[in-house]
Amino acid sequence: MPSSSGPSIGTITEGGRVTQVGEGQEAEESAPPVMTFGAPTVGEILAERYELVEHINNDSAGRQVWRGIDVILRRPVAVVLRHPGGASATEMLQAAVAASRVIHPNLVGVYDAIDEAERAYVVREWVDGRSLRELTADGPLDPARATTVGHAVASALAAVHATGMVHGNVHPGTVMISDDGRVVLADARTDGADSQENDLRAVGGVLYFALTGHWPHGEAPLHGATAGHGRAAIPDATRDANGGLAAPRQVRAGVPAYLDDLTMDLLDRQIAPPSSDVLAAELGRLEVPADEQYLDQAGPLRFTADGDDERTPLSPTGGRKVIFGIAGLLAVALVGLLVGIGTLWSGGDDSPTGQASDPTPPAATDDAPTPAPAAVRTLKLGADQVRVIDPDSKSRDEFGGIEKVVDGNQDEAWQTDSYYNANFSNLKQGMGILIDLKQPQTVKSVEASLSSRGATAQLFTGTTTAESTSSGDKALVAAYKTKPVGPALQQHGAKMVFDGFEATQQYRYLLFWVTELPEIEPGRFKLIVEEITVQVQ
Repeated sequence: MPSSSGPSIGTITEGGRVTQVGEGQEAEESAPPVMTFGAPTVGEILAERYELVEHINNDSAGRQVWRGIDVILRRPVAVVLRHPGGASATEMLQAAVAASRVIHPNLVGVYDAIDEAERAYVVREWVDGRSLRELTADGPLDPARATTVGHAVASALAAVHATGMVHGNVHPGTVMISDDGRVVLADARTDGADSQENDLRAVGGVLYFALTGHWPHGEAPLHGATAGHGRAAIPDATRDANGGLAAPRQVRAGVPAYLDDLTMDLLDRQIAPPSSDVLAAELGRLEVPADEQYLDQAGPLRFTADGDDERTPLSPTGGRKVIFGIAGLLAVALVGLLVGIGTLWSGGDDSPTGQASDPTPPAATDDAPTPAPAAVRTLKLGADQVRVIDPDSKSRDEFGGIEKVVDGNQDEAWQTDSYYNANFSNLKQGMGILIDLKQPQTVKSVEASLSSRGATAQLFTGTTTAESTSSGDKALVAAYKTKPVGPALQQHGAKMVFDGFEATQQYRYLLFWVTELPEIEPGRFKLIVEEITVQVQ
């Protein structure tokens, strides 16, 4: 299994396609010399079964990777060979034997492990495709595909961890994406130097790398990515002056807040990660088509490290650190099970579609039946329904682009000027966005998607507007501050959700009011609002 510190691991075949077999464990850049005694040759048949067809690569641990053919089953195989064998190959063979006991669609299959003293070799599944490292050479993955990769890796680890073992070598070189889209994890280790927790931290690293093209090994060294291990091949992550890791959303636009939070939480060693099966379940829940809007509304299941989201310490990049609610996830699963059982008892399979039906008709009453509550929907807002409120500015030069907060495109955003501190450099008490719903509405929630975590904001309501001047804005803010929407303010990473509206009251004007700016880079504070959505009933 070739080292990820080497060049592109592959051989150009007819048509120019690169054939990949996976990259091996990372080793020190000062590689040991490759021995020639017992060296294999093209056409040689090992164990009277595995014919060596093509030498693919040497890794820095002194091993060779060959493309081969199982002459009995007539299938392609990868042969990872080192010479001499014996004691020097013990760890490689033990890892192969352990891996062969775990069968999972996201793990590279191990077929054989043989020690011939002068050389030892592992025979495993041949994967046509590219490593995650090579795939991102064309650019970072889109969030949906990155989620798919992370889900596959977490699922593979869940299978490994269920046996009590540790993979110990999760990094962009051992995550393979086959030509048919299958994601597999290769080259486990069994040297006892790692833990299941480190495997889970590495999933965060894989997600970070898939989203940004950079490996966050500098902040939280993970096995296979410590100092001196392949740094020339994997770009280091962006950091601030204090060494704090930049969140994926700060590196590139378009990363959803829930995926940004998940990645940063997994990399934060101050927060205990969930178990691999819970992580796999959560990523599986998030792995849905991008046009399914309910995901963006619900956000991921999570709980705070100390059980109190409002008092969770902020990360160096300004966000609240949260992870999955294991109890909540189990509760959801239990409710789903009970609902399923109830459906089976109540319905039967008499309908053509196999769906259960409720045999009990609605109770008859003398009065007309009570109408069902109106469905919750997202209100379509136009550019003429939003404007900037800036009472302390005479120049009023930060108004451009406000229509971008309602254009439905999170890659387009409105932003303030840059300031030297979170309090607008002490030049103003705050800034806001006034939302005109055109007519009184029964509002369920207001969501503000920001590009960075760390902002402080409130939501106020009002019944009148004012002219777009400094004095008009001052009067409006003074009137609106007497009518806050609260006290509930949910903050999911860089998304703020206000849902403390009275069900019996209707609202016409809403004011999203920001009093503290997030730090987007050292010494630079700015508010960037990607989208504001209003749900009504």
